[in-house]
Amino acid sequence: MVRTKALLIAIATILAVGSAGIWFLISEKQEAQERRAKFFGSSKEYTTSGGEKMKVEW
Repeated sequence: MVRTKALLIAIATILAVGSAGIWFLISEKQEAQERRAKFFGSSKEYTTSGGEKMKVEW
């Protein structure tokens, strides 16, 4: 009985730590993408269907 409770607590702890770690990695990846897009400029501006940037003529 005590062994089962300890095992369930250990599994719950591992799942909680794992999910928190995954959430942290996903949020960090999203932040990095936003910073990269802000620094280098969005790749969605002036794109062709092939994904290459078009020259903007002023």
